[in-house]
Amino acid sequence: MNGDGQQFQQIYEDFHEKIFRYLARMVGRAEAEDLTQDVFVKVGLALEHFRGEAKLSTWVYRIATHAAIDRLRQSSAHPGKGLPSAFSAEESGLEYIPAETIGGEQRVIREEMNDCIRGLVDALPEGYRSVLILSELEELQDNEIAEILGVSLEAVKIRLHRARGKLRQKMQEACVLYHDEQGALACDRK
Repeated sequence: MNGDGQQFQQIYEDFHEKIFRYLARMVGRAEAEDLTQDVFVKVGLALEHFRGEAKLSTWVYRIATHAAIDRLRQSSAHPGKGLPSAFSAEESGLEYIPAETIGGEQRVIREEMNDCIRGLVDALPEGYRSVLILSELEELQDNEIAEILGVSLEAVKIRLHRARGKLRQKMQEACVLYHDEQGALACDRK
């Protein structure tokens, strides 16, 4: 049992921050704190049954993904108790555009753009949002995403293509896209 405890401790140390960040992107920062603890309770209980058929990281992300999907479904089943449709920057922990050392006015513009994009991603259907977050923000490979979601590699590729297309469409509907003076992509809400 001591070996399992040490193994769990190592898994917790290796994955806690990543899983918290991932869950914050999926369900919001406030929900992610409790959900992360739930995920690691499940990991601890299931650790002795882990057969190593998948990578450890894939297995942990799969548990986290199922927990997030369950939480999102509970929220949609109980509208009064649900998650907000778009999270604040602090709540979601998302940073879609890299924070750079920029001036005050540019920083405000960048934060508004991040909030806008964050809201558009949050509004995507869960299946699209999860695959987009795993691919673009968590930077996982398509085959890892397929294992995490329990779908085929082809399904992941299709979902990613559709998610990107949906996001692009929503951005074109909600935003005026342009390049600023430095050549960086920027947008204004319509």
